[in-house]
Amino acid sequence: MPHRHQIRLLLGSRELFPALIREMDRARSDIRMETYIFDVTGSAEQIAQALERAAQRGVRVWLVVDGVGTGSLPEVWRQRFDAAGVQWRIYSPLGALGLAIPSRWRRLHRKLCVVDGRVAFCGGINILDDLHDPHRGAISRPRLDFAVQATGALVQSVQETTARLWWRIQTVRHVRERHFPEAFSSFRSTGLHLPWTAATDVPDGTLVVEKAGLLLRDNVRHRADIEKAYRRAIGSARAEIIVANAYFLPGRKLRKALVMAARRGVRVRLLLQGHYEYFMQYHGVRPVYHQLLAAGIEIAEYQASFLHAKVAVVDAGTEQSWATVGSSNLDPLSLLLAREANVVVQDAGFSQRLRDELVLAIERDSLPVSPVEYANRPVRERLLDWAAFGLMRLALFLTGKRY
Repeated sequence: MPHRHQIRLLLGSRELFPALIREMDRARSDIRMETYIFDVTGSAEQIAQALERAAQRGVRVWLVVDGVGTGSLPEVWRQRFDAAGVQWRIYSPLGALGLAIPSRWRRLHRKLCVVDGRVAFCGGINILDDLHDPHRGAISRPRLDFAVQATGALVQSVQETTARLWWRIQTVRHVRERHFPEAFSSFRSTGLHLPWTAATDVPDGTLVVEKAGLLLRDNVRHRADIEKAYRRAIGSARAEIIVANAYFLPGRKLRKALVMAARRGVRVRLLLQGHYEYFMQYHGVRPVYHQLLAAGIEIAEYQASFLHAKVAVVDAGTEQSWATVGSSNLDPLSLLLAREANVVVQDAGFSQRLRDELVLAIERDSLPVSPVEYANRPVRERLLDWAAFGLMRLALFLTGKRY
């Protein structure tokens, strides 16, 4: 009999944070969390408070944040976490040379949390208030992003993934400090041996699905798992593909898969970033618009706020439907360098629910990219686009990667 999963789609921090806090306040054994950004502005501080409360009542709390996305926790929260017993680590902290060293471009970009081996969360949403930007301050509309809450067999994959990363960080730390006995014993201290347990209840909006899994991207065993899953799903599409991606610069094979799908009659729609956020990501994608538009692929740029989603739906509402929600952009940083995590679901109901949200964002809050206007964009824009594209190619060359 196949494993069954209970999956709930969450929209933005306004839905994710209350779900996280509810489960953290029910925790009895352990909480494991990984995130690229851990911010304590606005509603995000409630997550820090929930972790603190859990540790104070004896729950083991492990938190890993990225050395670029977060840098370090605020001093007041470092003290509060230490006092409460929250164990927190910074993944790959930057040294004096910062990102000048290409190996430092390998970041912890995934967003995972598992509570008591009972319920897990995965998606693209950082611990960051929807209405706050770390560089710009308050924003008027919430950024568009998604996560999933899962119970059932899928939880074990998340538990093992987060426990292994903590063990790796602890082992490296002990070896550097020449504490070799601690390095060998740190594996069991992660609690990896604890089995997942069935949830006793599931919240409203949860769907029971038979096919779901966790896909990882790392620099050891899972170098191309997420990209290959995308290519397989796109290659088998019969009617429709919708991809929403914040930082979109697919490699040659992925672009070819999208083009071939469009040419065999599949409707392909891309929801991409419409607000300027970073030079490389904003301008670097535009030189590939020509190939995509020429194949009949529809491109819409999100205007309501910042787009941060990394999701896709293929043939929603059908028996062969495929959907993914996660942290992985379709760009070189995500597909070649960063640690990423996506949940993949094959279920008609779940895929239809995600499709409904994406179609609404495309039709209500986005502007279509006109092939004519794109071809006639100002010379200055074209120069910036090709400069960003060239810099991206140079960065890839420095890493020794092919894309």
